[in-house]
Amino acid sequence: MKNILIVGGASGIGLSIADVLSQRNDVEKIYIVDKNPPKEDLKSKKAESFIFDLNEEDYSFFDRFDDADALIITAGFAKLALFKDLDDEYIKNSFTVNSIAPIKIIKHFYNKLLSDKDFFCLVMVSIAGFMTSPFYSVYGATKAALKIFIESVNTELCKSGSTNRILNVSPGSIKGTSFNGEKTDLTATRQLAEDIIQHLEQKDDLFIPQYEEVFKQVLERYREDFRKEGLHSYDYKLNSGRIK
Repeated sequence: MKNILIVGGASGIGLSIADVLSQRNDVEKIYIVDKNPPKEDLKSKKAESFIFDLNEEDYSFFDRFDDADALIITAGFAKLALFKDLDDEYIKNSFTVNSIAPIKIIKHFYNKLLSDKDFFCLVMVSIAGFMTSPFYSVYGATKAALKIFIESVNTELCKSGSTNRILNVSPGSIKGTSFNGEKTDLTATRQLAEDIIQHLEQKDDLFIPQYEEVFKQVLERYREDFRKEGLHSYDYKLNSGRIK
């Protein structure tokens, strides 16, 4: 990977991935696209920042990144809240940013994925897209849509003869990111960023951090009885201290 486009790289795990990649000799350019400028943590001459709001209709903005040979999409947002407390604007913006935007961006670079040349692509999805997730009803729905999209397109890529794949990275809650309103801590997210990059370069199609330690059992419980696991998830979130 030489020229890397990171959409949502101004904070959180996107910024952490940019930080790790900026220290590699084989990386020449890192394009960071976000609605806000990057935090001052990333100080690299390789990085160039661009401002773009994913709610925009016109995505021709991405034409300028034709030299990119890697696409990393980490943009997304959520808030822990019951469905009754979410307004129409939040629902609309959630699907626009979390689902439609990644799909449109990938469509923009799809010829590169179909090419016989290496093109590396990953999308931060969420474990919430795999199961019942009370307090994350709309967020989980946006990520479930993204999960199925990635699996379907990867099948089409396989049948086309391309070796390129879209990597679905689906973590649970990540400490050290600004996702839950906390401050980005690059030291806390560095190992995860390195693990993600490794799976990306291997052209894997799925990476669930802490799968063996945590989520294997969670997903098994969900498959056995999604209603029971949904109730368990509700109580877990309620008692987590994260509900404002």
